[in-house]
Amino acid sequence: MAIFRMSPPFLAGTNRVTLQMLQVILAMIPAVAAMVYFFGPAVLINITLALIVALLAEAVMLTLRKRPIKPFITDGSAAVTAVLLAVAIPPLAPWWLTVTGILFAIIFAKHLYGGLGYNPFNPAMVGYVLLLVSFPLEMTTWLPVDSLTDKSLDLHSAFQLIFYGETSAGWTADTVSGATPLDTMKTQIGQSIAPVYIVNQNLFGSLGGLGWEWINIWFAIGGLYLLYRRVISWHVPVAMIGTLFVMSGVTYLFAPEITGSPLFHLTSGGTMIGAFFIATDPVSGSTTVKGRLVFGAGVGALTYIIRVWGGYPDGVAFAVLLMNMLAPLIDYYTQPKVYGATK
Repeated sequence: MAIFRMSPPFLAGTNRVTLQMLQVILAMIPAVAAMVYFFGPAVLINITLALIVALLAEAVMLTLRKRPIKPFITDGSAAVTAVLLAVAIPPLAPWWLTVTGILFAIIFAKHLYGGLGYNPFNPAMVGYVLLLVSFPLEMTTWLPVDSLTDKSLDLHSAFQLIFYGETSAGWTADTVSGATPLDTMKTQIGQSIAPVYIVNQNLFGSLGGLGWEWINIWFAIGGLYLLYRRVISWHVPVAMIGTLFVMSGVTYLFAPEITGSPLFHLTSGGTMIGAFFIATDPVSGSTTVKGRLVFGAGVGALTYIIRVWGGYPDGVAFAVLLMNMLAPLIDYYTQPKVYGATK
């Protein structure tokens, strides 16, 4: 009697989706801890609020769709979407901003397409872009790192700002917030200030934005963990980071007056979380090996183009969504030839 052994993706045992989502959240913990260290406890309030709203929205949508709640609400997909969107939103964003983004991501970007496995766009990035386009002021005002401000916020003060808009000491979000390093770089280049002088300001560190460089490093370390655990493949991160590095390097070499250094682009904004945690989404991205390389390169190229010539300081979210649109076309032209097939 012949015995056939099963191999991936036909895996038996515990829910593989849940295990993968848990590992993604685990890989983000060091970077989240770095965000709390540099920007204070408001980050944790944002994440907690996002998780609560995401799980409630998930349960309501499953009920409306007459699907069982328990297997799906515990798969971890809603939690990953919540954390990704929460860390992308400014820490002192008003509570309604977080709620709006999460509801749009879960209801419109995920469940209206059929739920997990059917969404053509990354839900977290759909929610983020909705907020960025609709509320640009609230979405582009970030806390400076604690070392640059004399108005350090404790948990209670952060809670008051997020839910009431003002602390008992009379502080508002405007009095304790400011532009990000990417925004500062883009704005001052537009004022004909050379990047070599811009990076000497106290808002910038050794490689990129002060604080942001460490956050990106920790996201990269978390991404390497996901690679080691085979939760993601190397193709998209390498292609995205490599393309962004090459394009920024060439421009910095021949036109240094219009852009920051390659290391600045790699360690600022959402580069590493985009490369390892967002662009690697197996549902909305490309599924073929060659396609993943094309997909990652496209995300890297569009990110750089938007940062330098677009209207927004960072372009990761827009780049991911634009490449999501192209994913079916990329897969069509990069399908491996069927064994034994001839033209």
